[in-house]
Amino acid sequence: MRYASSSSARNYVVLFVLLLALVAFSAGQANVQGRWSTLPTPMPINPIHVALLDTGKVLVVSGSGNVAGNTNYQAAIWDPQTDMVTTQPVTWDMFCNGMVALADGRIFINGGTLQYGPFRGALQSAIYNPATNAFTNVQNMAHGRWYPTVTTLGDGRVMTFSGLDEYGNTNSAVEIYTVGSGWSGQYSASWTPPLYPRMHLLPNGKVFYSGATTTSRLFNPSTQTWTTVATTNNSNSRTYGASVLLPLTPSNNYDPRVLILGGGNPSTATTELIDLGAAMPTWNWGPNMSQPRIEMNATILADGKVLATGGSLNDEDTTTASLNADLYDPATSTFSSAGANSYARLYHSVSLLLPNGTVWLAGGNPQSGTYEHNMEIYEPAYLFTTDSTGNVIYAPRPSISSAPNTIGYGSSFTVQTPNAASISSVALIRNGSPTHAFDMDQRYVRLSFTAGSGALTVTAPPNGNIAPPGYYMLFLVDNSGVPSIANFVQVIAQPDFSVSATPSSQSVAQGNQASYTVNIAPANGFTGTVGFNVSGLPQGATATFNPISITGSGSSTMTVSTSSSTPAGSYPLTITATSGSLTHTAAVTLVVTAPGTFTVSVTPTSQTVSRGSSTQYAVTISAQGGFSGTVNLSLSGLPTRTSSSFNPASVVGTGSSTLKVTANKPALVGTYTLTIKGTSGSLVQSATVTLIIN
Repeated sequence: MRYASSSSARNYVVLFVLLLALVAFSAGQANVQGRWSTLPTPMPINPIHVALLDTGKVLVVSGSGNVAGNTNYQAAIWDPQTDMVTTQPVTWDMFCNGMVALADGRIFINGGTLQYGPFRGALQSAIYNPATNAFTNVQNMAHGRWYPTVTTLGDGRVMTFSGLDEYGNTNSAVEIYTVGSGWSGQYSASWTPPLYPRMHLLPNGKVFYSGATTTSRLFNPSTQTWTTVATTNNSNSRTYGASVLLPLTPSNNYDPRVLILGGGNPSTATTELIDLGAAMPTWNWGPNMSQPRIEMNATILADGKVLATGGSLNDEDTTTASLNADLYDPATSTFSSAGANSYARLYHSVSLLLPNGTVWLAGGNPQSGTYEHNMEIYEPAYLFTTDSTGNVIYAPRPSISSAPNTIGYGSSFTVQTPNAASISSVALIRNGSPTHAFDMDQRYVRLSFTAGSGALTVTAPPNGNIAPPGYYMLFLVDNSGVPSIANFVQVIAQPDFSVSATPSSQSVAQGNQASYTVNIAPANGFTGTVGFNVSGLPQGATATFNPISITGSGSSTMTVSTSSSTPAGSYPLTITATSGSLTHTAAVTLVVTAPGTFTVSVTPTSQTVSRGSSTQYAVTISAQGGFSGTVNLSLSGLPTRTSSSFNPASVVGTGSSTLKVTANKPALVGTYTLTIKGTSGSLVQSATVTLIIN
């Protein structure tokens, strides 16, 4: 399990001691506004894209670093516990990619730079593995993306949207990546998105686009369709403003609310809020920040509040930099001061919540070829208190003695803590991955719990739309608002399966059968046995499955048999597949029609043949009422010493056959009535002709 062990906790204490050496306490302020300090180690590469790993370290991806012509493409690992940075090369230019964590903790890097001036997007994607410290290329997209946004979906797939393609045009198609199998087809939008659109996965499984343009939209991954939701009050685009999905909590049934902040050039200090659980979601003005901000960062803290930092009034203008930090409280929808940092954090700056509850601030690249090397740490006010004489000191923190490595959706799990009686909240915060004023992965999910003696019994999130599979920081917060050092916990999808059926509709005449193929596809290592039943059958119809169950994956044939008394009509059928507590359904349609029939006609109606010769009749089968069966032909009434044949011997639906009659020399002279019979199942039709032998 990866968590802040006693050794890791000691390392974080060492970091705090280091911070104490860097900056003296500001009496009466740190416990109110928090405290800022500068780390001694500079960042050796431009930290354009960063992601918190489940090791507690931070992946930094720079690529060419916003330097045209630079082919020394770089990445790095920063270790917060030692404040050491280790750089390494990458094989292609990952500058201006989209980046999120996969369900197994590896980092997915999507797109990048194919060309500077004008910019064109790369088709490549890669996966970084923290265990091997290696980048591995995966399948290419259909078209390039420079400045894409990637969003982790509830089933662990990754959706990418926007970015400039390999020709420099905006890529307005959605593609969805599945680990191992690669990319889906392209799902084109009817509108042109901005670069790096602000996207959030909602609890209903849809993806909300909050900006930067004024019209908000929803994407449904199931139907690959877009719908318009609302229009912002701010009439201008919030370019390089921030967007945050506010904490999801079980107490309000995980009602999704989104906060958008700043943006525009010149920028605004305004914010807006939307409640996407409302019957008719609308944007409403929120409180103003202390300064206007473009190229800002907004980071969710361990207590669910949001830290707004950086930016400037005018884009890429350090003379108008916004150094004030603002703290947004979702409970009261108000801002308070979080002090001020020291260095301008503009274009290409990043901000990350760390497992010890502090925030790391890095970067700033308003001019190509130079960037801010200094890194800063913000210690929120929740880490401080005062002693009996009023001096500011570190607050005593609750601790986690043990927690599980992994948790499954809807399950209960135990967190051992000596502070169980004083814990007020438990939350999962997804490891962040910010770039260009937007964190594509951060997510706060509060958990319900009960306290016992030295332990908490905690209920995991109900599904992946609330908390997509992957690694999270598990924080405990006590009654004084002080958070623990986080444990890394992996939320895993339980083994499951999906069911589908083809064709979606079948037509059958009364008294006949129709068949469907029912397919079972496993997910997340599912190996169970799935049984079947069907509901919605019309009167007189029965169904069988062959085989009656499937283990792991495979298909079964569902055969529906109707009777002659089954009423004609269209019937929706629901196929239910069950394995233990898992149940999924597939819908098909059965159309029952009245049985068709056919007629038999023959020309000519009379033929004369001499002994030792042959004659022919043309037999026509005409389908009626949708009849499409096979009609077998036979003949009766022939005299002795004659023979006959049909060519062909049967007709499907509508068609014709030639009846040949041969009279041998010994045949008796006379007039004979012949009966030509057509048979298809229980249907029998006939016609008569005359044969004269002379």
